[in-house]
Amino acid sequence: MKRFMAVATILLTALCASLSAAPVLAQDKPELTKVRLAVGGKPALFYLPLTVVERLGLFREQGLEVEISDFPGGARALQALMGGSADVVTGSFDHTIQMQAKNQPVVGIVQLARFPGYVLAVLAAKAQTYREPKDLKGMKIGITAPGSGTHFMAQYFMVRNGLRPDDASFVGVGAAASAVAAAKRGEIDAIVNVDPVIALLESQGLIKVIADTRTEDGTRNIFGGPYPAATLYAQPAFVAKNPRTMQALATAFVRGLQWMASHSADEIAAVMPEEYALGDKALYRQAIHNSLPMYARDGRFSREGAETAAKVLHEFDPEVRSARIDVAATYNDRFVEKALEQR
Repeated sequence: MKRFMAVATILLTALCASLSAAPVLAQDKPELTKVRLAVGGKPALFYLPLTVVERLGLFREQGLEVEISDFPGGARALQALMGGSADVVTGSFDHTIQMQAKNQPVVGIVQLARFPGYVLAVLAAKAQTYREPKDLKGMKIGITAPGSGTHFMAQYFMVRNGLRPDDASFVGVGAAASAVAAAKRGEIDAIVNVDPVIALLESQGLIKVIADTRTEDGTRNIFGGPYPAATLYAQPAFVAKNPRTMQALATAFVRGLQWMASHSADEIAAVMPEEYALGDKALYRQAIHNSLPMYARDGRFSREGAETAAKVLHEFDPEVRSARIDVAATYNDRFVEKALEQR
């Protein structure tokens, strides 16, 4: 009965929001009615705002049909964008810096999360011999995908503690059930991932956490400052050609973030696909509750956060180190500001 009431509440809220929303005027209609969005690991709480927006029908409310392609990691989603099979991406903010260094810029449009929620942990079998970060040398570390934010976090942590980025080997394990399976089968020695994967592995005593960015304090401790995480980004040429489409996307995401900020973890969990809970609904709800401070309230970026990300990548990425990064060009808040004016 409680489950029924929770779902009914969510559906009623979504319906009321839809009915009260201002209609999309002809001059504001998006240039595109269909948008291809790529994401790397959609079930991860890192991308929770995307699924909220999708499940509440906020894309449709803005006149958009969004086709979501889910890849094993953020690097693969980025490849889809650069290869032309995706129009926009929800991915790591890091990619706006990385791609500027490659002279193939992408620009952040909406900040979905204020810090990453990445956790670096060693598997229980290695926990007895792990004493300090240098013990990661020679380990096989599971990441969502090579070139993704989890990969960057591991490399930075290693360099910061006196290792080289290639002192460990990295294996893509995804961000859902495949990551849990890799850990349980002993295919990796350590893992960098996000909730609910980390929460599940912790609850079963399968890992020992050694670096945790699920809180603002933890993020500052690891990265030295605030660190923008999940971001809606696109190529500048696409943004310039389709400003009304980008506005519609930004408005949908801003409304999703505002909805999350005013609802409980139980209410948010009620709109999620059941399979995202990885078989433990109570743990999933708790993981959402613990993650709520991670998400942006209004979608705005911060200059300090962007500068922190640039400094971190400078430590281990040769291309970023040799490039002159214009941090101001990595994000554009104008669509978010207009979305906020509309409320």
